[in-house]
Amino acid sequence: MPNEAVSIPQSQTLDRGLRILEYLAASGAAASLVDITEATGLHRSIAYRLLRTLEDHRLVGRNPAGHYELGLGVATLARRLRTELQLAAVPELDALVRDLGMTAFLVVRDRDEAVTVLSTEPPDTAAHVVYRPGTRHPVNRGAPGLALLMPDAPSATDRAELRQARQRGWAISHGEVIAGLRSVAAPVRNSDGAPTALSRWCSSTTPWTPITSAIW
Repeated sequence: MPNEAVSIPQSQTLDRGLRILEYLAASGAAASLVDITEATGLHRSIAYRLLRTLEDHRLVGRNPAGHYELGLGVATLARRLRTELQLAAVPELDALVRDLGMTAFLVVRDRDEAVTVLSTEPPDTAAHVVYRPGTRHPVNRGAPGLALLMPDAPSATDRAELRQARQRGWAISHGEVIAGLRSVAAPVRNSDGAPTALSRWCSSTTPWTPITSAIW
């Protein structure tokens, strides 16, 4: 039965609609129909019909210029995303921000990507890094990705940075995700045992220390 389920064809229409949503989320700005068709490879008429359907469900909206952006319906769906994990993480992120005065965030693994699900910024600094939830990067890059890989079984193909991170219990990177910035991350596990990374950013000129705040 599991093999039969795997062989069931995907819904092409659903796949196309999700590709549009993923593009709008990754772009971080409103996009024209031309932008969307070029990014997704969809024909203009197909993309337009999909966008109309997504608009009907409030997953996509249009700004005064007529460009498309994620709609409020996405926020409604996201409210229940990893609620238990978020509730547990918020106090820890707040503590990191309070102790270090730097942006702190929570990252989870989604296949071969590291995805930020929560981000907390210091309220009283002259300047700090803004790292939006939903941001993705390859899981083998940056301290958050390395922290997510630390619980995996060692492999001969592991990066030297990953082997070092396993030895000391936390990971550090410089300029691998955002040019010129350091990141420090430690692996934690959520209630179902899945690895999660608790991380913070600092500038290339800021002295850094490993994360020592309480980790659940």
